Amino acid sequence: MGESDATGKSRGRSQRSSVTRRRMIRSGVTAVAAVSGTAAALRPMLTTGQQRANVAPDGAGADGAPQAPLAPGAVPALFDEVYRGRRIQGFPDAGAEGVAIKVDGKPLQVMRRVDGSWISVANHYQPYTTPLATARAAVDVIGRAELSMTTEHHH
Repeated sequence: MGESDATGKSRGRSQRSSVTRRRMIRSGVTAVAAVSGTAAALRPMLTTGQQRANVAPDGAGADGAPQAPLAPGAVPALFDEVYRGRRIQGFPDAGAEGVAIKVDGKPLQVMRRVDGSWISVANHYQPYTTPLATARAAVDVIGRAELSMTTEHHH
């Protein structure tokens, strides 16, 4: 009986001090969740410099078709498309944000956040990864309403 008691006690101690399958799985799942969450949180900051260019080095557009030459003094658009019946355009700008966005020729105020994402006056609460995504979301929010020609931004 003393022998079985000694075996039971040593078995109990070894289970407490050893690594169990449950503890290994829990640690692995926790590590995967932490890495995935960190990657998702850092993605906007790491991808801010990776914006698509509309003009290839050989003068062709993004779709490969040759583009007409620009008028002297004209600034090439970062993007120019019709989205849900509204024309959205983005131009490089020397201002604080670095981009000027227009919806049907009227300015859409945007702001770049510290994490590299963008918000617009149409929706201050939802950040977007690019100015183009921000302009599309603004069109979704404003629908058929017209933007004001006022360019002042008040807080």
